[in-house]
Amino acid sequence: MHVRLAKEFTFEAAHALPTFPDGHKCRRLHGHSFRVEIVVEGDVDPRMGYLVDFGRIKDAAEPVRQQLDHYYLNEIAGLENPTSENLAAWIWSRLRPNLPQLAEIVVHETCTSRCHYRGA
Repeated sequence: MHVRLAKEFTFEAAHALPTFPDGHKCRRLHGHSFRVEIVVEGDVDPRMGYLVDFGRIKDAAEPVRQQLDHYYLNEIAGLENPTSENLAAWIWSRLRPNLPQLAEIVVHETCTSRCHYRGA
């Protein structure tokens, strides 16, 4: 049986998007309540009855969440231009070594705006 599982985490952070045009609201310092979906995919182990323990996903994500929560994203190495796209790729690069079944990262920047990233 082939499945996709998703586990979410949230964090609060501020950022400014320096590549946006002068006068654009996103170029100014502002904050979001971000929501991140971590999606893993693969075949269920027939002996165990699951793909991966949700707790393992949570444990892998927690150090990443702590690096982001209540920080100014532009000051984090690799996030000098913290667009949703760059943030999704940054999260992927930190989770992939511990979650080989990682299939997708979805960054929800607002209730209506999100980025899906499926690796490079």
